[in-house]
Amino acid sequence: MKGELVMNNEQENTQIMPESLKNPIYTPAFLKKHIGDLVKVEFLIGTNSLQDRIGILLEVGASFIVLSSVQDNNILYCDIFSIKFVTISRQPFMYTPQSFMPSNFPFLLHQSF
Repeated sequence: MKGELVMNNEQENTQIMPESLKNPIYTPAFLKKHIGDLVKVEFLIGTNSLQDRIGILLEVGASFIVLSSVQDNNILYCDIFSIKFVTISRQPFMYTPQSFMPSNFPFLLHQSF
């Protein structure tokens, strides 16, 4: 009986979701609809500096997003509250590392410019 009560409480807790993840008037819920899309996210750093990141949107939480970087295939965990702009690609996107690197890429590392 006690085990059943614990199991029911755990099931209820997993079904509780913040309003910001359900209602599309909030940024997280809006972005959840675009998981798997190529995005460019611009972040405000400090008071007047913007930095952007480009990647595939993997996950959205109440206070974070996770991107798979197309430049180096790293996973980026990002603060949702510093996001100022998100550009969502409408073009089909298929990522292959070779398509982003010139054919002589390994030799470029050893060249002096």
